[in-house]
Amino acid sequence: MTFSATEWKKLVAPYQKQSMKRAAWQIANSFVPYIALWFLAVWSLDVSYLLTLGLVTLNAAFMVRIFIMVHDCGHGSFFASKKANDILGFIGGVITFTPYFWWTHTHAIHHATSSNLDRRGVGDIWTLTVQEYKNASKGLQLKYRLFRNPFVMFVAGPIYMFFFTNRFAGRKAERRWKIAVLWSNVALFAFAGAMIALVGLGPYLLIQLPMVFLAAVGGIWLFYMQHQFEGNYWERQDKWQYIRGAMEGSSYYKLPRILQWFSGNIGFHHIHHLSPRIPNYFLDKCHHENPVFQKVTTLNIRESLHCLTLRLYDEEQRKMVTFSAVS
Repeated sequence: MTFSATEWKKLVAPYQKQSMKRAAWQIANSFVPYIALWFLAVWSLDVSYLLTLGLVTLNAAFMVRIFIMVHDCGHGSFFASKKANDILGFIGGVITFTPYFWWTHTHAIHHATSSNLDRRGVGDIWTLTVQEYKNASKGLQLKYRLFRNPFVMFVAGPIYMFFFTNRFAGRKAERRWKIAVLWSNVALFAFAGAMIALVGLGPYLLIQLPMVFLAAVGGIWLFYMQHQFEGNYWERQDKWQYIRGAMEGSSYYKLPRILQWFSGNIGFHHIHHLSPRIPNYFLDKCHHENPVFQKVTTLNIRESLHCLTLRLYDEEQRKMVTFSAVS
C-alpha cells in the first residue's frame, strides 16, 4: 500500500486526540466490573469451583481490556496528560502483572522495528527466515521448533512471560529500567499481599493464577495473529518502509463485536501501528471513516487458525510458510 507521509498524517490527525469523557467511561466500565467479578469469584468458592472458573474466565477478558488501556498509556494516547497516563499505566500494569515502564520501552522498540528483518528481537515474536533456519544448527532448529509449537506459544509461554520474565528487565537493560521493574514488583507483591490478607492465600491463588494465565493467553493470541499471517510484510533495513510495515505488516483482526470490545479495538492493528497516538476508543471510527484503511489483510477467527501453522518467513516467496516448506 503506497501513500505519502503527508497523506497518512492528514488522515489520522482528526483521531489523534484524547477524550476525558471516553477515557473515564472506559475506566468505569472496565475496572469496576473487574473488581466486582473478583470478589464475586471469592464468594463463588463456597458454591462451586466451576462457577468460580466461569467468573475467572469472564474477568480475564476484562483484564485484557485493562491491558489495552495500559498499552495506550504507554503510547501516551489514553489521556492528554503524561502524568495521568503513567499513573493509570502503572496501576493497570500491577493488575495485569506487567512492568509498565519497562514494557513501554520495549514496546516502543517493537513499533520502530516491526517487519524489519534486520532489527528483530525486541518486543516481537521470534521469527526466522527459511534460509536462517536451514543454516542453523540442529540444536537451534530444535529450540525454534519448540518455541513455535502452539502448546509452548500459547500455554507454557504465557505462564513463563507474565509470571517470570516480566519480573526482570533484560540483562543489558540500563539501570533505570531495572529500577523501574523493581518498583513494579514491589507494588505487585504488596498488592498481592494485601489481597491475601483480605481473602486468604488459597482463594487468592485459585482465582488470580488462572485469571492471569487466561488473560495472558488471550493477549499473546491477539499479538500473534496481528503479526504472523501469510502475506505479512517483512523487509531488510535498506528497503524497509514504515508505512508498509504498519499497513502490510499488521493485520485487521475482525472479531465479533463483544470480543472487539473486550480487546479494546486492538484488532485495528494496522491503524495502531501507523499511528500509535490514536487512542483505542477512536480506532474503530478511524477505520470505518477511511476506505483506505479497509484495504488491508483482514482475518476473522476461523481464518486466523491457519496462522498457527506458519513458522518461517520465505524471503523469495515473500510470505510466511510452514515447516514443511523446508522438509
